[in-house]
Amino acid sequence: MTVAPLRIGNASGFYGDRFDAMREMLTGGPLDVLTGDYLAELTMLILGRDRLKNPSGGYARTFLSQLEECLGLAHERGVRIVANAGGLNPAGLADAVRQLADRLGIPVRVAHVEGDDLTAGHPRSLAAHAYLGGAGIAACLREGADIVVTGRVTDAALVTGPAVAHFGWAPDAYDRLAGAVVAGHVLECGTQATGGNYAFFTDHDPARLRHPGFPLAELHEDGTSVITKHDGTGGLVDIGTVTAQLLYETSGARYAGPDVTARLDSVRLTQEAPDRVRISGVRGEAPPPTLKVGLNRLGGYRNEVVFVLTGLDIEAKAALVRDQMEAALDAAKSRPTEVRWDLARTDHPDASTEETASALLRLVVRDRDQDAVGRTLSGAAIELALASYPGFHVIAPPGKGSPYGVFEDVYVPQGAVEHVAVLHDGRRVPVAPATDTLVLEPAPEPALPEPLPPGPTRRAPLGAVAGARSGDKGGNANVGVWVRSDDAWRWLVHQLTADRFQNLITESCHLKVVRHTLPNLHALNFVVEGILGEGVASQHRFDPQAKALGEWLRSRHLDIPEALL
Repeated sequence: MTVAPLRIGNASGFYGDRFDAMREMLTGGPLDVLTGDYLAELTMLILGRDRLKNPSGGYARTFLSQLEECLGLAHERGVRIVANAGGLNPAGLADAVRQLADRLGIPVRVAHVEGDDLTAGHPRSLAAHAYLGGAGIAACLREGADIVVTGRVTDAALVTGPAVAHFGWAPDAYDRLAGAVVAGHVLECGTQATGGNYAFFTDHDPARLRHPGFPLAELHEDGTSVITKHDGTGGLVDIGTVTAQLLYETSGARYAGPDVTARLDSVRLTQEAPDRVRISGVRGEAPPPTLKVGLNRLGGYRNEVVFVLTGLDIEAKAALVRDQMEAALDAAKSRPTEVRWDLARTDHPDASTEETASALLRLVVRDRDQDAVGRTLSGAAIELALASYPGFHVIAPPGKGSPYGVFEDVYVPQGAVEHVAVLHDGRRVPVAPATDTLVLEPAPEPALPEPLPPGPTRRAPLGAVAGARSGDKGGNANVGVWVRSDDAWRWLVHQLTADRFQNLITESCHLKVVRHTLPNLHALNFVVEGILGEGVASQHRFDPQAKALGEWLRSRHLDIPEALL
C-alpha cells in the first residue's frame, strides 16, 4: 500500500529567526510536521555561557514563547513539532514545554532526545556535543509524541527522523534517506530556500521578496520530494533558490551525516510548476563510522577600535596612527598576543558628505589577559586624541574587552555516543549506532564538458552570469557558485579553477582552496581552509561567517564571452 506523502515545513533557520513564522506556517496551509532549527556553532557557545549563569537554562527560550501562542493551533491541526531548540538542555526544555501545556490546558505528549552532550569528556570545553542523526526523533514519533525536542542533531535529522517514522524506512534504505537529507538541507535555513539572501534577487519584483514565506517539502516514500511554500505567501521557489541552498555550507559531492552519506552529485532539480521544485535521483551510501563533535571553548578576550580617516592623505594618516599605536602597545606592560589591522577604503574623492569622504582603519587585539586588550588598548588610543593625524576620531572608544569563543570539531566512533530517545511516558529507548558504515573519501572528479569555442569577450563581473552563496564551517568558508545554462556551465567549469579563485579572492591566496564539481547542478563549490581563523565566535575577519564572500566573488571582473552576457 502506498503511504501518503509527508508534508513537512520549517519555521526557524536560526535562534532569533522570525518570531511569527511558527504561526504563519501553522495557519498558512496543511502540514504534518513542523520543524525548527535553532542551533548554529555560535549558538552553542551562547547557550553554554547562559548555562554558566543558570544551570537550568541552556535552551532556546524563544521556542517556548512561540509555543505559548501556537501550541493550541498545532494541537487542533494535528501538526507534530520537531525542533533542536533543546540546545544544551533538551530535558529541561521538554519539562518546560509540559509545564506550558498543563498551564494552557492542552493535552500534548512531549518527548526528547539525549546523548549528544560529551562535555564531561572534554573538560576544557564550554560545550562539546556530537551531531546525532534522526533515529532518536523517529523513535519518539513512532511512540506517539506530539512534540520532540533535541539537542545537537544534524540539521537534516529534523527531516530524516519524521520521514523514517512516517514511511518505516530501514536503516539501509540509503537512497531514500539521502533524499530526505537533501530535502532537510534545503529546508534547514528557512527563507534562504524561498528567495532570502538570493544572488539573483534583482530579477524579481521587490514586493515579492519583502516578506518571503517559509519553505516546506512534500516528501514521498521513494525519497523524492517537492520543495514549495504555502499558497499566497511571499518569496519564490525555483531551481535557483533551491540550488543556492543546496550549495550552502557543504563541500564535496559526498554530504556525510549519521544516517547516510548523500551524494550531492546525483541530485536532479526540476521546475514542476511555479513555486514547486522536484528533487529526484538522489543516491545514498552508508554513513561514516564516526560522528562529528563540535567543541566550543572560551579562547580569551578581544577588543577593537575603529579610527576614522577623512579626506586627503588616507594612507599616510593610517601609517601615522598605526606607528603610534604599535609603539604604545610595545611599551605597555602587557602587549596583546594578537594584533590585526585592516584599512577599509570607504572614502570617495571630492565627496559631498563627510561620511563618504572617510575611510575606516580597524584595529583588533586578542589575548588571554583581559587587561592586555582593555586598559592597554584604551589607554594607547585615548592618549592619541590630540597627538595624531588631522581629524582624529574613532567610531567608539574601546571598552574593557569581551570574551570570545573558539570552535573546533573532532570525531568519535558512532558507538561511543549513548543516543537515547526519552519518550513522553518517561521510558528511555536506546538508539543503536549504524552497523553498516563506510569510511568517507572524496568522490572522484567527474568528466568535464567541452569548453565553449573561442569568441569575443567582455570584461564584466562574474555575477553577471553566476550566482553564489557562502557560509562558514568552523574555521573554513565554503563558496558555492552556479550558473543557469549549459553554455554558461561549459565556460564556468573551465575558467573558475581553484587558482583563479585565489587570484580573485586575494585573502585566500596563501590558504588551501579545494574545488568540488557538481555538474547536475551546474555548480562549483570551493572550500577555503582557515580563512575564518578559529571559527565565527573568534571574529577573525570583517565578515566572520563568510556570509558575503560569495558576493565579493561575484563582484570581481573576468573576461566573459559576450554570448553569455
